[in-house]
Amino acid sequence: MLSGFLNQLGLLDWLGFCWFLACWVGYGYAIDRAAKGDRSLLATSHRERIEWARQMLERDNRISDVSLVGNLMGSVSFYANTSIYILAGLIALIGGLDRVITATAELPFAVSTSRELLEFKLLMLLVIFIVAYFNFTWSLRQFNVLSIVMGAAPAPSAGQAEKDVSVRKMAAVNTSAGDAFNAGIRAYYFGLAVVSWCINAWVFIGMSAIVLVVLARRDFASRTAVAMRD
Repeated sequence: MLSGFLNQLGLLDWLGFCWFLACWVGYGYAIDRAAKGDRSLLATSHRERIEWARQMLERDNRISDVSLVGNLMGSVSFYANTSIYILAGLIALIGGLDRVITATAELPFAVSTSRELLEFKLLMLLVIFIVAYFNFTWSLRQFNVLSIVMGAAPAPSAGQAEKDVSVRKMAAVNTSAGDAFNAGIRAYYFGLAVVSWCINAWVFIGMSAIVLVVLARRDFASRTAVAMRD
């Protein structure tokens, strides 16, 4: 069955597919490298997480910090639940491909496509949102770990060496959870690019490039990124 899908991909479809993978995987690798510098939103957020941990250790009452982590977990839970609904919808959509083929055929600039090729595109979407779901649930689990680490944090009267270890631990877990959440959000963005493949391969290539530019601008040149650097 898979060979039947692949045989129906034309040269432009293959170019679009490879370009899409290069954008998605390549940007993930690039942003992970940039997080080790000082220009990206991820890098500056990590510094703020370190400062958050330092400030928390100076407070006797840490209820506000626990509330902040609860808010973060609520956002991640929302996306994890939404991913389940999207996966269920995609599975249902695969069972009604005839109506999808009819609907997409009426779109401007759409090209006719076979049932097998459309199944391949929907399965690709399914894989992308499975990746998003795994990232969101992993992020949620790490925020649970962060709650445990915060509960075990030393008192304000503890020694500086003990505080420094706790700060590094809390900031590292917090950043790792945030990175997993960001990876899930990126999957959502690139999933939207795959949807455009149902129109034609040129739109798919263009949407992949647009998503790449939007993500890069938000991580490096947005007002938030500049404010965090300041």
